[in-house]
Amino acid sequence: ITMKMAVHVHHVTGMDNLCLAGGVSLNCVSNGKILREGPFKNIWVQPAASDAGGALGAALVAWHKYLGNERNVVPEHDAQKATLLGPSFTDDDIEGYFNREHIPYRRFKYSDIPDITAKLIAEQKVIGWFQGKMEFGPRALGARSILGDPRSAEMQSLINRKIKFRESFRPFAPSVLLENAEEYFDLKAESPYMLIVAIISEGKRLKIDGSDNLTGLNKLKAKRSVVPAVTHVDNSVRVQTVKREDNPLYYDVIKRFKDNYGCPLVINTSFNVRGEPIVCTPNDAYRCFMRTNIDYLIIGCFVVDKKEQDPARLKLEEVNEFAPD
Repeated sequence: ITMKMAVHVHHVTGMDNLCLAGGVSLNCVSNGKILREGPFKNIWVQPAASDAGGALGAALVAWHKYLGNERNVVPEHDAQKATLLGPSFTDDDIEGYFNREHIPYRRFKYSDIPDITAKLIAEQKVIGWFQGKMEFGPRALGARSILGDPRSAEMQSLINRKIKFRESFRPFAPSVLLENAEEYFDLKAESPYMLIVAIISEGKRLKIDGSDNLTGLNKLKAKRSVVPAVTHVDNSVRVQTVKREDNPLYYDVIKRFKDNYGCPLVINTSFNVRGEPIVCTPNDAYRCFMRTNIDYLIIGCFVVDKKEQDPARLKLEEVNEFAPD
């Protein structure tokens, strides 16, 4: 249905670019199909493409219609600014919270954070990543994210079962450097908001021995690409492309992971457990960090190590209700 609508709109308008919004536009599979098989050269999906997007519409109406400001469109630039439009917290805010709560932490220079983070990911640690302004919309895009190593066949199950408290087979999305996206995925456009599904490139797939004999969950556990933690059973991947101008610190983490360990992408899933919203404040982040098996919390220029925390704060039993049978 969405493809027929897209074809009709193209026929009527003759335009090359398509903008999508509304709840149906959160369907990444549909968006990917329109991009790959539809008549448009480019598509852009409003990242808060649900009822929340009405707030943007209201703001734009006020800005242009009531206040009379001009509508300036810059074709090569996304005016939504990576949708990092939410609240942020200064290093003083974060350090003050840690000190009030007597939370052990270590402070580093921001220039050290990419190396530290990339090294921990390569060591198979799971990172709670909290930086800058929160994302506006349902996807974590490198501001309130959980990060991991996509090369690990075990990482998908580990994060699902011990951190997200949901079914172990659910796939994760990768954040990939834009310049390396086509090397790994059948994707010929940017996907900054994780709203397009692509197919893993032929060159990154692995031959699965005895695949014809696999059934049920064993089929899902098969290592089918060089980045198995983000590759679904049908070789599809929900991709987020990352540019340095959109999110410099997050880009630098992935770039360092590529430079030091040969992989230009990381697992990126939302910083929350099933049944709860994405974390917003430092207190939200620390609470989620302590109630799950996340190894490190990297928040601002601070690194919090789970092993250094007071065991009395560890309350994993509180979230057993979220764990699948």
